[in-house]
Amino acid sequence: MPRNNQERLGTKDEGQTPPPTQNSESILNFVSPTEFVELPTKGKFYPQNHPLYNVESVEIKHMTAKETDILTSRTLLKKGIAIDRMLQSIIIDKSIQVEDLYVGDKNALVVAARISGFGNNYEASISCTSCGIVSEQSFDLESVNIKESQGDVEFTKNGTFFVELPKTKVKAECRLLTAKDEKELTAKTEKKQKLKLPESPLTDQYKSFLVSLNDVTDRRLVEEFVDLMPAQDSNFLRKQYDKMRPDLDLTYFYECESCEFENHVDIPFSTNFFWPD
Repeated sequence: MPRNNQERLGTKDEGQTPPPTQNSESILNFVSPTEFVELPTKGKFYPQNHPLYNVESVEIKHMTAKETDILTSRTLLKKGIAIDRMLQSIIIDKSIQVEDLYVGDKNALVVAARISGFGNNYEASISCTSCGIVSEQSFDLESVNIKESQGDVEFTKNGTFFVELPKTKVKAECRLLTAKDEKELTAKTEKKQKLKLPESPLTDQYKSFLVSLNDVTDRRLVEEFVDLMPAQDSNFLRKQYDKMRPDLDLTYFYECESCEFENHVDIPFSTNFFWPD
């Protein structure tokens, strides 16, 4: 919730109007409200030397005209870093770097920032998977809940966790992907598309989040194992990682007005999420 800024604003008792001032700088005394955003990871997956180790929430200030300028900067938009720069601007603790945030924690900050800047109502287009009709849907971002980790696993001091693969019985050490990792994976996929090379999003992801296999950390051996991993182990690893990965639950119950088809879909993050009409 927004913090009470009464003392910082210098206001007096409730119901009393402060006396007028001749100081022209008084218009600058406004203090942007802040709020604490709950992190889906609750700080569990960060290593001990990280500023968010075992930290359950992050304080951010509400968006201002400065952050709106960042979001509309053509240079930053072209580089694909406008949202990251905006988040870095509103995070109070500057020792926290956006690129080091786990994906679920970054998503929580993105949604909180959007609510503070443009409100909780978000409209986007949904295409019915049954009849193909596209309709406008309204989403209440304040109703989005946290999807917590499922399962009891062994954590290391570095915030990694272990999964035993059913077929090979290999003990796989995993870590959550950060915002930086996600960008690198996207860039790798785009590069393969440009060069017309076969895409391998699943194995690329495994190679990013696997830290060791039976305590073997040699990257060449880890990546070679991923390429040769039995499908049974691959499917199990993917499901276990998804169960362990804290994030926002962005699923939405959708009923098509045209054909009455019902389904659960993910709330789409379209271009008007931060740039509403």
